[in-house]
Amino acid sequence: MPQETGDRAALLARAQEWLAEDPDLDTRKELAGLIAEGATEALAGRFAGTLQFGTAGLRGEMGAGPARMNRAVVIRAAAGLSAYLAARSPGLVVIGYDARHKSADFARDTAAVVTGAGLRAALLPRPLPTPVLAFAIRHLGAVAGVAVTASHNPPRDNGYKVYLGDGSQIVPPADAEIAAGIAAVGPLHTVPRAEEGWEVLGEDIVDAYLARTDAALSAGSPRTTTAVYTPMHGVGRSVLTAAFTRAGFPAPVEVAEQAEPDPDFPTVAFPNPEEPGAMDLAFATARATEPRPDLVIANDPDADRCAVGVPDAGADGGWRMLRGDELGALLAAHLVRQGVRGTFAASIVSSSLTGKIASAAGLPYQETLTGFKWLARVPGLAFGYEEALGYCVDPDGVRDKDGITAALRVAELAASLKAEDRTLTDLLDDLAVTHGLHATDQLSVRVADLTLITDAMRRLRTAPPAELAGLPVAAAEDLGRGTETLPPTDGLRYTLSGAGDITSARVIVRPSGTEPKIKCYLEVIIPAPARSALPTARARATAVLTRLKEDLARHAGL
Repeated sequence: MPQETGDRAALLARAQEWLAEDPDLDTRKELAGLIAEGATEALAGRFAGTLQFGTAGLRGEMGAGPARMNRAVVIRAAAGLSAYLAARSPGLVVIGYDARHKSADFARDTAAVVTGAGLRAALLPRPLPTPVLAFAIRHLGAVAGVAVTASHNPPRDNGYKVYLGDGSQIVPPADAEIAAGIAAVGPLHTVPRAEEGWEVLGEDIVDAYLARTDAALSAGSPRTTTAVYTPMHGVGRSVLTAAFTRAGFPAPVEVAEQAEPDPDFPTVAFPNPEEPGAMDLAFATARATEPRPDLVIANDPDADRCAVGVPDAGADGGWRMLRGDELGALLAAHLVRQGVRGTFAASIVSSSLTGKIASAAGLPYQETLTGFKWLARVPGLAFGYEEALGYCVDPDGVRDKDGITAALRVAELAASLKAEDRTLTDLLDDLAVTHGLHATDQLSVRVADLTLITDAMRRLRTAPPAELAGLPVAAAEDLGRGTETLPPTDGLRYTLSGAGDITSARVIVRPSGTEPKIKCYLEVIIPAPARSALPTARARATAVLTRLKEDLARHAGL
């Protein structure tokens, strides 16, 4: 009992200390209420350590305390970043933000801290897609950039994504060095914050980005694609519609219920096109649109990801969403056909089909760790993607995933095929016949208790499966040790031997870098010597992928 009383007193003292310097009225009110109630469990969650730099910065639930996203945490992050830059490359820092709760406040706080540190700061003119921020860094010759966004996370979250002057997200050792700078920040009142002196950029930065998206397309390509579009309550609408109009495509039909930015994302459980049900309104709009549109296009809330739906008579409702790997292969094939040269790349969790497309075209191919912070750094990059709907189709313009320019390139491809009386699914069939059917799927488990992820990874490391879905495990790699071509990362890779009609299969298991999920990425390769063989191959692949998920869940204890 004395120890418990002492722990409670220490927790309340920490909360009072935080309250005394919290600059935000909303979180002060929240924290004062919890202290008054003696809500130790809620307080313990907010003061259980500090929110750590993860995938390119910070991301987490909003609220009071060091383990939440709030103005105090953002001010410290901005101070640590400013100290890092002042010691190495002082100059301009560009700051963008989305339409989530507190995003504009976090952006202004960052500008105030950067300016107070003696650096130059420039805010984007309004809530805009993250790709506009990534473009602006290089376009303006900045030394760094900050995007205040939680991308496709739930409404309660926000985030702080950091870029350096090459326009790509931070990687080691910069992340650790910035984190050390944040840890060295003293009391909040010691952080200099300017009241003015930063620049607010004009709409000309958006115009420059739009000019770049237009230039990324092939001159003279047809522009006839019709589309239904949803920004999923995010900030993509004005920029994507302007990009389509500027390029000469018909203006997309908007999903009215999701057209305006809304930080509460009222029509979806999770504002991520990959999540079940997220595309329902978009497909309903497509079914109600006459004549039938060629595509359904969706961005996530900060518009750095792109999802595409296609007409499919065999699908429920007549439409289906392409998997991220399918769209990646289509874009790779299109860019090859357009004569794009350079290195093609995909992350380790993505399909191996892009590598085969590049090889057949005599182009180099590179595999990277998950995340565009790695893909963007591939030397000579011409195209990079990962299966989570992220595509970099113009690395000289945006050295990151870009859901706006990717949507334009998909529309260009669809129009080119349409001129030949063909569709995206026809091209997918061609690729399957040429290179084998590369069927992919994912087992994704969201958890409330992060120890479940740790326990699952431990089980798989200590007792790796000898076979999965009846296929022998030919190689089991702990990616935490790194490989000849990849730095260490928390993940496991199983290469499965082929059997019967299956050429090979692959499984990768890893914790998500942005959400409380464990993810298992699956690929099965089956030869399909003719189009007539594809239905049987797809049915067989579906059965194997289902068994893989069942076996993995059992071995991992999920």
